[in-house]
Amino acid sequence: MRPVSLVLFLTFALLAFNADRILPGVAEEQKVWARAGSSAMLPCHLSPRKMGKSWKQQPDKTSVLWKRHGGSTHQEPHMVLEVGYSGLRKTALPMRARVSVQDSALRHGNFSLRIDPVRSEDAGLYEAQVTYNMEVQSCQVELGVITVTLSPPSPAVENEPLLLSCNSSHRASLVETRWFHNGRPVPTSRTFCSSHGALSILHTAMSDAGSWRCQLRYSDNKIISATYNLQILGFDGPTNPVVYAAAGSAADLPCTLSYLPSALGINVVTVHWSRPSGGHLQDGGISQNSSSRSFHLRLPVVGPDDAGQYRCAVSVGSKTISRDVTLAVVTVTPSIQGPVSEGSRLLLICSLTHRRGHERFQWKHLDSAPTNSKLAVATSHNLEGQRPQMGPTLEIPHVSQKDMGTWECSVHGPEGRLGAVEYGLQITGAQVSSPPTIFSGQATFGLTLTLFLLLTVCVLALALKKRARSPAFPALAGMVAVTVAKKKEMEENSKEKIQQTEC
Repeated sequence: MRPVSLVLFLTFALLAFNADRILPGVAEEQKVWARAGSSAMLPCHLSPRKMGKSWKQQPDKTSVLWKRHGGSTHQEPHMVLEVGYSGLRKTALPMRARVSVQDSALRHGNFSLRIDPVRSEDAGLYEAQVTYNMEVQSCQVELGVITVTLSPPSPAVENEPLLLSCNSSHRASLVETRWFHNGRPVPTSRTFCSSHGALSILHTAMSDAGSWRCQLRYSDNKIISATYNLQILGFDGPTNPVVYAAAGSAADLPCTLSYLPSALGINVVTVHWSRPSGGHLQDGGISQNSSSRSFHLRLPVVGPDDAGQYRCAVSVGSKTISRDVTLAVVTVTPSIQGPVSEGSRLLLICSLTHRRGHERFQWKHLDSAPTNSKLAVATSHNLEGQRPQMGPTLEIPHVSQKDMGTWECSVHGPEGRLGAVEYGLQITGAQVSSPPTIFSGQATFGLTLTLFLLLTVCVLALALKKRARSPAFPALAGMVAVTVAKKKEMEENSKEKIQQTEC
């Protein structure tokens, strides 16, 4: 029993000694999974304790060689990356510029290999050989690659069919494939159809963008998953936008892409605006580069004839996407055209083209407090063939001066205020009659003459006061008497003329 015990003791001691001298990955092969298109890190860590005392004394005398076993073009192990004692690097041509090691990490025993980006053909067994002095340590890592592909290739375009495929380099038989969108399982429906690891989206919508994860389960109960961030080129905003504008004002029709074209590798974008029902658009065709994603159409002045559908077509390479925008015009029609006489009955009819059925209207007097007007909702009949739909009617039974000013008809929906139109109310009041022209002229003449005579009398009175003892005083008194007599004669003549005119 003692020899057997001694043999067992020596065996375990030798195993423990060797285990302390090699990388853990040598005894048990490590495996790393990565998605094609992402980066992968193949770990290889050797601590100074495991490298021995000689590596502590001369850490610069270390080289590392990464090799790959097998592959599509090489059956024998072949070099991937080599870093010599002097720091000189050698890289295999097929993986050049995609493989690297960190210089700062080498001094601390980290010889991990980074592959960026990973390709499906990179799957296989990799081995790192670390040499220092005469000692060699190694580690082995198997790289598994899971691939998610799009058909047609990126960028995915709104309203077009899309196929998402998922497979891996695992050798066991595939048993089940499950898909998740933003963390939720995707059920099979008319929109989504899963078969043999592929997911078919019949009509791609902007809501389909986001994180997609495929989960593969194999016959050996191995479960492998990968995540793909799906970007869909489409339009921002609601699917069928409606723009509300007042008659006589300007309108901006939106056309904004969901992504900047240059961010998806698109260099040239062509935009064209048109009216499906016909009609000419000035500057409808616009050529833009990939530095913008907003292509609005501005209409300087709109009227009821401009209401309707407009189409924004964006050409990206060989693909074209379009978005229809509806322009709804708000107008006010008064029952009396032009200025309104005070005391009249006035109706202001607010009309909206292309009503969707949920709009409501509100009248407001912008210039003063509420008046004696009342809101009467007119009966609205959705008659086919008539573009304008009659909306609420504002009734003012007796127009007064306080009703004059600006009235606003605003349109509201579930999302809030949609648009508004203003109407300026002008009122004409009662006219005041003026006296005859002749009477007015004679009254003015008489008043002027009276003032002149009063001024003359004042001047004479001052002169008489100073010269009361002068010999010429009787003559001046005579002149005053003559002047007074002439004034009486002129007043009598004026009265006779006024009486003749009234007769």
